[in-house]
Amino acid sequence: FWKQRDPTPGNAENEFKTEHFRRVAYANGYLGRDAPRPGWRTDRGRIYIILGEPREIQRFVGKSSTYDAEIWFYQGKTDLGLPAAFNLVFFREGGHGEYRLYSPVGDGPQALLSGYFGGPDYETAYEKLREVEPELAAVSLSLVPGETGTIYGRPSMSSDLLIQRVESAPARGVEAKYAQKFLQYKDLVEVEYTANYLDSDSLIKVFRDPSGSYFVHYAVEPRRLSVNQYESKFYTTLKINGRVTTADGRLVHQFDKTVALNLTADEMNDASRVPFDYQDLFPLVGGDYSLSVLIKNEASKEFTSVEKSLRIPLAGTAVQMTQPLLGYRAVHLEPAARRMKAFRIGPYQIYCQPNRVFARQETLAVAFQLNNLAEELAAGGEVRIEFLKDGRLFRDIRRKPAEYADLPNVLEEVPLADFPPAHYTVRVSLASAGAEIVSASDEFDLTFAEAVPRPWFSSRVLPDAGDPVYPEIMGAQLFNLGRYQESRDSLERAFQRKPDSENTAASLARAYLALADAAAAVRTLAPFVGPQKTAKYETHILAAEALKRTGEFGRAVELLDQAGAHYGVNAVLLNSVGECYEGWGKTKEALAAFEKSLELSPDQPQVRKKVDELKKKDPR
Repeated sequence: FWKQRDPTPGNAENEFKTEHFRRVAYANGYLGRDAPRPGWRTDRGRIYIILGEPREIQRFVGKSSTYDAEIWFYQGKTDLGLPAAFNLVFFREGGHGEYRLYSPVGDGPQALLSGYFGGPDYETAYEKLREVEPELAAVSLSLVPGETGTIYGRPSMSSDLLIQRVESAPARGVEAKYAQKFLQYKDLVEVEYTANYLDSDSLIKVFRDPSGSYFVHYAVEPRRLSVNQYESKFYTTLKINGRVTTADGRLVHQFDKTVALNLTADEMNDASRVPFDYQDLFPLVGGDYSLSVLIKNEASKEFTSVEKSLRIPLAGTAVQMTQPLLGYRAVHLEPAARRMKAFRIGPYQIYCQPNRVFARQETLAVAFQLNNLAEELAAGGEVRIEFLKDGRLFRDIRRKPAEYADLPNVLEEVPLADFPPAHYTVRVSLASAGAEIVSASDEFDLTFAEAVPRPWFSSRVLPDAGDPVYPEIMGAQLFNLGRYQESRDSLERAFQRKPDSENTAASLARAYLALADAAAAVRTLAPFVGPQKTAKYETHILAAEALKRTGEFGRAVELLDQAGAHYGVNAVLLNSVGECYEGWGKTKEALAAFEKSLELSPDQPQVRKKVDELKKKDPR
C-alpha cells in the first residue's frame, strides 16, 4: 500500500506516509474537539487528510441568521483530477453537533440559514442567504468559483461531482496498475466512497383530461433505491424538485415535493428484488417547454435527474393524437375508481415502466388519445397500429375509430406470444380516404427472458379534475408566460370556487395589476387585509401596491406599517413606504423611508438616486 504511494522509492523515508500521519495527528488534535469521535473520522478531518491545509479558511461563527460554517479554499490540486481552484463548505447542521460537509444539491442554501421558514425551493433560500451573508451565499449553489451552471437558482450538480472526486482522490493518486486492479475487482470490494449521482430511466407522456386541460405524466426509475434501517423498519425520504422553462429560460412552473417511504422487513424483502419507480403528474398550459426533474434520496445523499423537451398542444379544433403509452398491464376502472393519477387515461389505468422491456408471456397495452375527433371521421376514418421489426412491417391492426368504445381514449391490447424477441417500433396513425392525417410512435424491446421484474412505485392521487387547484396552477403558469388575460380568466374561475383562499386572491390580484386594473386588485384583497386580519407579509405588500396605484396612499402606508409591525422591517418594505409617501406628496417622510432602507441595504443605486432627487426638492 505505502510503496504504491511513495513519491521517492529510492529514499529510506516515505514522504507520503510521513505527511499522511502528520495530517491524521492534526485532524485528531484540532478537528475533533467538537465531535464525539476521533478527528480523523469527522468530515473536516477526512478532507484535511485527503487534501491537506487549505489556502484560506473563512469562518462564520456566532451569527444570528446562519448556522456556524467554514469555507475552505483550495488551489493547485489538478494532479488529483480536481479543478484549479475550488471551495468546500462545512456547517453545523441545525446549529449543533460537529461540522458536516455541505452539498449544494443534497443540502441547499436553506440548510445554512438559522430559523429559516421560507419555501423549500433553492432560489428563495439563496436570495435570503445572499441578504444576510453574501460570501456564504456565493458558495451555496456552486463550489467552483466562476461557474456559470447555476442557472435559475438550481444548485450545480458538478459541485456534488466535485465532492465525489475529492473523496475518491486517494484511489486516483496511485500507479495505474493498482487502479486497474481496483477496477477489476470493484464488484467484490466494499469501498467507502461511492458516487452521488445515479443513472435512471424515465418515461414522460402528455394526455388530455376530460376538462380539456393537458397533464404531464412522468415516471423516474433510479438505478437503485437506498434506505436507512431502524430495528425492523426501513425508510427514506425523497425530495423532488421540478421546473418547466421556455426556450429563453423563463420559469413557467415549479414544484417541490417530499415523499416518505416506510417499509416493513417483509415489504423490504420484496422491494429489494425489483426496481422502484416514482410517478406523478401535473397540469401544463399549451406551449413548447423544457422539463427538468431532480430527485434526491435523503438517506444516502444520492440524486438523479431527468430532462426532456415538451410540446403541449394549444387550443384548437384540428384532430390531435397523443404519443402512445406502452404498458405491461391495463385495467378498466369503474367510474368511482377513476382518480387523478399518473398514467390513467380515461377509464384505463396503464401499468408501465420506463425501460419499455416486455416478455413474450405478457400482453402489450398500447394506449393513446384522439382528441378533437369529428363524428364523421370517427365513423369513416381508420386507425392503424403498426409493429415494425428491423424497420420492416411485422404486424398491423386496423380499425374504425368508432370501434373504440371510450373515445377519445384508445386502448389496444396485443398478446406478444408469437412476437420473436427483438427491438420494435410501434407506429399509430389516423387516416381518412387513404390519406394519413396524424401519427405518433414509440419503441420497445421484447426479451428472451421468461419474465421481467416489474417495479413497486410511489404514485400520488391528485384532486379530481374539477378541483379549483388546477385553474389556479394554470393561471400562475399563464401569468409567468405573460399571457395575463388568460391568466386572469383562469384565476377568476379558481377564486370563484375558493373565495376564502388568500393565496388564490393574491395570484388573481397580480393578474389584475398586470392588466392595469388596480381597483379590481384592491377589491380582491380587501377581505384579507386590515387591522384585525393576519394576512401574509406578501399579501400586505401586494395590497399596498394596488392601493398606491389607485391613489390611496394613506391606506397603503397603514398596511405597510401593519406588515412591518408584525413581520419586521426590511429594505423592500421601506422602499414601498417611500414610494407611497412620495406619491402622497410627503417628501420629508419619503426621504426618511428611503434613507432607512439604504441603512439596511446600502447596495441600492436606484434608491440612492431617488434620495438625491428628493434632497434637491427638500434640502432641509
